[in-house]
Amino acid sequence: MTDTTSNTPVADRARESELSPFGRFFKATELDIRMLGMVGALLIIWVGIHILSGGLFLTPRNLWNLSVQTSSVAIMATGMVLVIVMRNIDLSVGSVEGVIGMVMGVAQAEFLIRVIGFQLGNPWIWVIALAAGVALGLMIGALQGFIIAYLEVPAFIVTLGGLLIWRGMAWLMTSGRTVAPLDATFQLMGGGPRGSIGATASWIVGILACVAVALMLLNGRSQRKRFKFPLRPVWAESLLGVVACAAILGAVWIANSYPWPIGIVRQYAQRNGITIPEGGLFIAHGIAIPVLIAVAVGIVMTFITRRTRFGRYVFAIGGNPEASELAGINTRWVTMKVFMIMGVLAAISAAIASARLNAATNALGTLDELLVIAAAVIGGTSLAGGSGTVLGAMLGALLMQSLQSGMVLLGIDSPLQSVVVGAVLVVAVWLDTVYRKRV
Repeated sequence: MTDTTSNTPVADRARESELSPFGRFFKATELDIRMLGMVGALLIIWVGIHILSGGLFLTPRNLWNLSVQTSSVAIMATGMVLVIVMRNIDLSVGSVEGVIGMVMGVAQAEFLIRVIGFQLGNPWIWVIALAAGVALGLMIGALQGFIIAYLEVPAFIVTLGGLLIWRGMAWLMTSGRTVAPLDATFQLMGGGPRGSIGATASWIVGILACVAVALMLLNGRSQRKRFKFPLRPVWAESLLGVVACAAILGAVWIANSYPWPIGIVRQYAQRNGITIPEGGLFIAHGIAIPVLIAVAVGIVMTFITRRTRFGRYVFAIGGNPEASELAGINTRWVTMKVFMIMGVLAAISAAIASARLNAATNALGTLDELLVIAAAVIGGTSLAGGSGTVLGAMLGALLMQSLQSGMVLLGIDSPLQSVVVGAVLVVAVWLDTVYRKRV
């Protein structure tokens, strides 16, 4: 006899009553336990380094700089999610970042001024340089993607070759010279006092983000009702909204608590005829422009992975390549497009990193491929393919950069820093394997 009672609301309530309070909480809020665990690990790392560094880590100055340092790695990590989800790897992202940074630097400091005849400060200099960098990133991604998808050379070999080729090309362009300075407007993408939006604009951005969170929760609830999906309790959705808004406004408050350096404040006051009071003039940095760029990239990449046909194809191919091809998905073209996206993201990261240095150097992007891959894997992207999240990768990038920044504050030598980063990556993959076996 078939038991039909197991699908009744009474049976559902009975099963729910058997759960522990934590189990009922996680079921109601639908929180990802792995993501929550990573946030917990991040907080433990922050507090631990803060104590060991004598109170230097959890300060507005260090957290603001940490957000800027994380931006370029986080941007590339969002693309690495797609690459790894499709059971590929890209070892060349650091070298691609380096050669694109060098191209943009040479375009600004030498080609457009000395060859084309542009005057310093011309508003088209940074536009042309950035467009050239993005175009080059797209072409490099297309070339590597074509070789992988259509010539069927393994991604590991193609991108390992790319790691060597593009790093060598960056050196050959200038024979190892550092190219500087860069266009003043271009430098805004690197952060700093001028590369931030200030206190008022930061609060406006924070409030708008909170409104967006509320609208997303309301829209999600209406969509669940429309398609007759189970609804989360009102208290659970309210809690999620409050926590998200608290995190957003807390981040804005921290960014606004970091003031401009005294020397820059004095220059600003002299230029604008402002009298500095006895207690000093407090001008907040606010949110840095590279952080806003990283957030925007994260939103776009999340939309691509969750809301587009292309995103569904990527995860389908990663889950079962053979079945996807039999289902009519052009797996080769999708693979090529993924590497093209990766190239564009590397170009954006190159712009941020070189703008922050105000120079294009041959060391730009060195070992960034390690940080990017580690960020994606630590963020929950499975090397077996088929699963991963953009938000997880960005949190992974923050965790990796926190470790690196913390070790610098603690005075740990660079070789030992590499040992720690490598060990964290191995442990993250091991934990992912254990988790998937249990699931």
